[in-house]
Amino acid sequence: MNVSKDLIAASAVPLILAILKQGDSYGYSIIKKVKELSGNELVWSEGMLYPVLHRLEDQNLIQSYWRNSETGRRRKYYTIKDDGLKELELQKKQWDMVHSALSKTWQKLNQE
Repeated sequence: MNVSKDLIAASAVPLILAILKQGDSYGYSIIKKVKELSGNELVWSEGMLYPVLHRLEDQNLIQSYWRNSETGRRRKYYTIKDDGLKELELQKKQWDMVHSALSKTWQKLNQE
């Protein structure tokens, strides 16, 4: 299924924050995790991900640090901050409300 760019953009922040709540991660790993969680339906590019990560960092919701990988290559890791956890909870409530409203609307359509 081809997911609209608007829906991908709207879901990027809560997905990233939720992934980082599970543990620190780096860009390529986040991209793989989103693909895995969506059953290969959401395929993010680096060009889509990194501007969002930089914006979240500017908003003080996440922070980055450098660490060497097992291969010795340096990777930039991201970690969620306390304000990011608060934002994640707010985003979760908003998405739950939207999901509930859509579910009720579609349920009524199915009954007609």
